[in-house]
Amino acid sequence: MSSSTDRRNIAVGPRNGGAAVKGVTQRVHSPNRSRNDPLEEDVQAFLIDENQLHTFDDLTKVNPVTPATVLKCLQARYRLKVFYTHAGCTLVALNPFQPIPDLYSVDVMKEYHYATQPQEFKPHIFIVAEEAYRNVQGQLEPVNQSLVVSGESGAGKTWTSRCLMKYYATVAASAQAVSSQDAAGRIERRVLDSNPLMEAFGNACTLRNNNSSRFGKYIQLQLDRAQLLVGASVQTYLLEKTRVACQPANERNFHIFYQMMKGATDEQRTDWMMPQHQGFVWLPNCEKQIEEDGFLETTEAMAHLGIDAERQRQIFRILAGILHLGNVSFCSSTSESQPCDLDQHSEDFLQRAGELLGVPAEELCRCLRVRTLKAGKQNVLKPCSRAECGVRRDCLAKVVYGQLFEWLVTFINSCICAGQSKWRNFIGVLDVYGFECFQINNLEQLCINYANEKLQQHFVAHYLRAQQEEYVSEGLEWSFVKYQDNQSCLDLLEGSPISVFSLLNEESRLNRASDSTALRGRLEKELGGNDNICWDKFSKVPHFNVAHYAGKVSYQLEGMVEKNKNSLENLMKLLLTTAPHYTRCIKPNSDCRPLTFKNREVILQLEACGIVETIHISAAGFPIRIPLKSFVQRYGPIGKCSASSRLDTDPDAEGADVLQQQVEKLLRVALQHNASRDERRSLVHCGKTKVFLTQPMLDLLEDRRGKVLSRCAFTIQCCWLRHQRRRRLARRQSATLIQAAVRSWLVRKRIRRWNGAASVIQNTWKKWRALLKSLAEAELDDAEDLAADDSPALSAVVRERGSVQLSSCQEPVPVRGWPMGLALASAPSITVSLAATGFQKMISVMTSLNLPSRRGEYKVETNQYKQGLASIRARPRGSVKLHYQRSPLLYADMQPDLKSDVTGFNEILLEKTL
Repeated sequence: MSSSTDRRNIAVGPRNGGAAVKGVTQRVHSPNRSRNDPLEEDVQAFLIDENQLHTFDDLTKVNPVTPATVLKCLQARYRLKVFYTHAGCTLVALNPFQPIPDLYSVDVMKEYHYATQPQEFKPHIFIVAEEAYRNVQGQLEPVNQSLVVSGESGAGKTWTSRCLMKYYATVAASAQAVSSQDAAGRIERRVLDSNPLMEAFGNACTLRNNNSSRFGKYIQLQLDRAQLLVGASVQTYLLEKTRVACQPANERNFHIFYQMMKGATDEQRTDWMMPQHQGFVWLPNCEKQIEEDGFLETTEAMAHLGIDAERQRQIFRILAGILHLGNVSFCSSTSESQPCDLDQHSEDFLQRAGELLGVPAEELCRCLRVRTLKAGKQNVLKPCSRAECGVRRDCLAKVVYGQLFEWLVTFINSCICAGQSKWRNFIGVLDVYGFECFQINNLEQLCINYANEKLQQHFVAHYLRAQQEEYVSEGLEWSFVKYQDNQSCLDLLEGSPISVFSLLNEESRLNRASDSTALRGRLEKELGGNDNICWDKFSKVPHFNVAHYAGKVSYQLEGMVEKNKNSLENLMKLLLTTAPHYTRCIKPNSDCRPLTFKNREVILQLEACGIVETIHISAAGFPIRIPLKSFVQRYGPIGKCSASSRLDTDPDAEGADVLQQQVEKLLRVALQHNASRDERRSLVHCGKTKVFLTQPMLDLLEDRRGKVLSRCAFTIQCCWLRHQRRRRLARRQSATLIQAAVRSWLVRKRIRRWNGAASVIQNTWKKWRALLKSLAEAELDDAEDLAADDSPALSAVVRERGSVQLSSCQEPVPVRGWPMGLALASAPSITVSLAATGFQKMISVMTSLNLPSRRGEYKVETNQYKQGLASIRARPRGSVKLHYQRSPLLYADMQPDLKSDVTGFNEILLEKTL
């Protein structure tokens, strides 16, 4: 289970590059031999097989390591369009001078990001980026990281920095941000949008590069605990403000001015007072078309960062005011006591500049032509000469542009910088000026080259010198590799108490006109003993020559006092607190032609940046250093889970001796006791406080650790699956018991409900039966009922004949009805008198006497409403017989009406008789 997560949690030093080899052997190069012994035969033997030179993806594999062998390998790879090569702890990047889009696609980024070991892939800038990303929060030494991109102007530093930022914006973006539709609100989008905006205001087209950075920037990409990008901050330094008012021959001003001229609408031109064909002194080479002249891209980046339309309008009006100011020129005054006059064509430009800059034209004119001097407590106004007026105009433009640039950087930081509580670590990307040497070099070039000297010293101190000194202090057998140390040059420029910058600052503080000749004399007097400075005795121009690490440069002293030094102290202090990763950009040719490799130019750059010495130290040394305690904590599982012998290590152990013993045991287990002493010494060394490893040894340890963790993970997975299955079975059994109990409870509840309902039905039926019985008994009125009845007295005839009074009938008519049977004599008229108690008896008799015979022939009348009802239970005399049972007719829907037929229940109960 050795995944990328394991590799992420280890912070290692600079990589040895090489080796994608899984073995335990490594060829050790002897630095003394490569420098002192004649190597012509070895070099020629190495260079015989030219078809194999492109296969050396890491220059530490080259044997012998010489400038010639390194150069030939780079040339062979460049010919096959392979532009990246490892050189020990650094990455060498050759500028192809043509777009290679497939080399930097999102798919390639994800391929390197999700790889278990990116070092096994082809060399790429994404390997350096991923290594820094995995080290930023490693378990061993979680420290901030810095990616230092250096090289000459035009070597591809800006493009490399842009690729690094795009990589982190892609791989460190949160899933929620990626799925968000609001692209302008995403921090990754805003970080990337800061690039085209700052390049528009800080980059320019030069002879060496169409998109040359004329300022240095250090971008901090802020990461939270989950290694997600939550913010960024930009630090800038050494802006070349001189380019605003003075452009070298065949070079251009900053991009933003040309973007305005080529991309502005007619309405914007009217607002800026810039007609279509208006020319400006400070905009040379307007006809040149380059890719960076994208005004729409710049305005869109402004909008994404939150710069609204009104604020954009104010920014562009300031820039237009600077351009108009550049067209203001002066004429010499007839009297020294009078200010210089404006040129006849400058009045309109001065008015426009004042209006666009928000300054009254009169006050602006006075500021340019009159100088204010302090004499004690009084101010003295002194007219300026024509040359001084031009200098003051240029200084004003540079100050305004510099303030605008600083405001822009501050605004960008306010948009992309996260709060201190939201981020934990950062990855810094440093895009620095390249080393510059022109025909005329001023203070700007001095500051730029001074910055490169500082960065080169940082590399020398951090790697070339510090590593070798650490080898000796830790007890390693080491022969020092000689390298070029530029400390003496830095002492010349910034040393104390006397240096070039200290003398320049002292001269600038004096309130007097500068004298370049006197300044040269003082420099020669104070610093003449330093071997890094010299003068050309035959030159009439005041100057001084400085021997930099990359070559000798001549600087003119004219106008140098009026300019101020830029400081790099804060940047260097910040770099010293981070773990650096170096990328050396190499310019294959000075003409920027695609796939053109000039050996002389490349070899000078390799020697200047110390590539050969770096390869020597990386090949012969141990680039990876891990403290003893951290080593035991990380690789202790190898000893505990070893198949051959079980080694118990104490990760909390203290004391160098105890830790060294545990490290030695771990190394024996890791190497499986089969490596010879010489092989082990070439792979690993246990020092006094650290373990020194080569890349193959680190790969071996990581592989063993990965296998151990995989076995442990498999065991944990088995236990977890067994626990899950047992838990699932227990849950199933519990669910079955619960279901059975619930079903049982529901059945019992239903049965109880049914029993209750049955009891209610039974009780109700019993009550109903009792009621029916009581009603039936009430219908059968006994003698007691008759005795208690207060019915009226019957006539003597009725009493004599019984319950029915019949008229004389010739023939009896049988009448049958269920449940009573009546035998009545056939007569045209029949009168029946009944005496009964209860309404139900009367209804029963009336229903039974429903005679469906011929209508009108019979007349049946009851004396219910006249004489009361006679009892139907009385035994009739004569031909009438009445038999009465408990009658169900109580529930029949029947009325004694001849107009309706017999239906319903009565149709069943009654039988019709004709």
